[in-house]
Amino acid sequence: MDRRLAAIMAADVVGYSRLMEEDEAGTLERLQDNRRALVLPQIEKHGGRVVKLMGDGSLVEFPSVVAAVNCALAIQEAMAETDQHIRYRIGINLGDVMVDGEDLYGEGVNVAARLEALAPPGGIALSQTVRDHVAGKIRAAFVDLGEHVVKNQERPIRVFAVRPEASKREPQRAPSDAPAAARARSRVSICVIPFANMSGDPEQEYFSDGITEDIITDLSKVSALFVVSRNTAFTLKGKPVDVAQVARQLNISHILEGSVRKAGGRVRITAQLIDGSSDGHVWAERYDRDLNDIFSLQDEISQAIVAALKIKLLPAEKQAIENRSTNDPEAYQSYLMGRHYHTLHGSSRNLEIAIRFCRRAVEIDPNYARAWALIAVCQADLHYRGRSEETGLVAAEKALAIDPTLADAYAAKGRVLAEIGRFDDAIAAHEKSLQLDPNSFDVRYYYGRTCANLGRHEEAVVHYDRAAELLETDFLAISLACQSYVSLGRMEEAKVRMREAFTRVEKAVQAQPDNSLAVFHGAVILAYRGERDRAKEWASRALILEPEDTVGQYNIACALAQLGEAEQALDLLEGCHRKMPPECVLWTKNDSDLASLRDQPRFQELIRRGEERLAAAKAKAPDLVSSGN
Repeated sequence: MDRRLAAIMAADVVGYSRLMEEDEAGTLERLQDNRRALVLPQIEKHGGRVVKLMGDGSLVEFPSVVAAVNCALAIQEAMAETDQHIRYRIGINLGDVMVDGEDLYGEGVNVAARLEALAPPGGIALSQTVRDHVAGKIRAAFVDLGEHVVKNQERPIRVFAVRPEASKREPQRAPSDAPAAARARSRVSICVIPFANMSGDPEQEYFSDGITEDIITDLSKVSALFVVSRNTAFTLKGKPVDVAQVARQLNISHILEGSVRKAGGRVRITAQLIDGSSDGHVWAERYDRDLNDIFSLQDEISQAIVAALKIKLLPAEKQAIENRSTNDPEAYQSYLMGRHYHTLHGSSRNLEIAIRFCRRAVEIDPNYARAWALIAVCQADLHYRGRSEETGLVAAEKALAIDPTLADAYAAKGRVLAEIGRFDDAIAAHEKSLQLDPNSFDVRYYYGRTCANLGRHEEAVVHYDRAAELLETDFLAISLACQSYVSLGRMEEAKVRMREAFTRVEKAVQAQPDNSLAVFHGAVILAYRGERDRAKEWASRALILEPEDTVGQYNIACALAQLGEAEQALDLLEGCHRKMPPECVLWTKNDSDLASLRDQPRFQELIRRGEERLAAAKAKAPDLVSSGN
């Protein structure tokens, strides 16, 4: 594969999922019109080449960094003058890329994407290399945004914002004012630190986490406000927070923190909004209410924050905030408990508990769409492990019948359809989930699994890598990304992901020594790295923790295959295939971890029997299981 130095521009629409939720047809029409009339002509004018268009995102290669920055400035200026509804973030990097036909990969592309995420709405972020190359060659002002730690980079990257040089009517600020100017441009941005549980009962943690997540969701519906994702915010849970440092690292202006105390039938919530630059309190309030008023209380808090930030709340946004998936506090608490168990380390027992709590929620409120969606996800996991006859499809379709705008439900439906072999339908569901919420971990993770199952590893790594960015504590997406990189022959990138995956696994095991899922995946990574003794030690430990976990047994079989222990690997595969659903043969056939076994007669017989089981299942229920290809 050829390599070259390239100037790369990555661009993305701010709040795309929210815009699509409000007006899908109108947003798509505006996006296409803007691309056709403004963006693509500027790219052509500056000699750029569109590498790919991805929904609301784009990746462009330029012959020089000067051309790339001038193009970005022209696009942002044109957008500001013609369309206040759609705004872009743009990142530009100069770096080494790998060339595969018309596509580009590698560090140069990855850093450009990270820079784009750091740019303020309507703004442009540059690496220091780009800034050094263009300084003095273009009419623009640069603002040092400091060093930022980004994914898959061992050293921090110094980031600069760039804007057109001030006109005579707008005097240039003195250099000392530059950081303040940068903060002003990204002033309406916020991170909600997970609220502390002050109930005196650790088991009430689910409730304080739920309150935090719902406030994040509510604020994300406000188009004028940038909100740090739930997954990034929760990496700060339980840690002492230096407000100025967090604001600088996340390139945001405000922090919201608070606490929740739930006792009996009452709930007390304290919240304070802090300016990230001055560490001063902008707003603070304490609420003491009946638990039955929890939904109106959440509405009140979200709207008070918006008012304190001096942001105009549009009528449609106010209505969206007040539109809850349920209005029953008991159903809400049951759902929060179910979500809590689902986010634990994924044992079959925790999934079964999550389903029971969600079942209770929909018994209380049969139209609770989010509870139905979570039931679907958990059932799909259990079905794949051979622990449930329910595939999750009925629950997913029930959720979508209630709320057809629920990205979680489309993601769950895509996962379920892929597991039962209906791939065309699965891809359609995944695409819909991606349109609704491209920044959801579940949306990206499940789409990645389906792409990998189909052997579409180029697409799989895009979704896996994005999922890993969205949830910094997760090791599943990044572990599976390793497999896809190996399948693509991109071994250096696979090694980088392996290192990061094992770091995450070790943190998970340190936090929960009985986290069997992490131990299973850790054994596979160690086997990949050739650490035979440690891999076997971890494999033994995992099987002691969860001896009946069929997916865990499958993962250990993958580890043993990597170590050259073919007979032991096949023993485990044959055992777990007998317990797993017929569709598991689809994954096994495409799993790069098992490549060393494909010429083994026992493996070929395993696949033959699996395909016979799948054919029999299709004949028995043709409307449920079909190849979709």
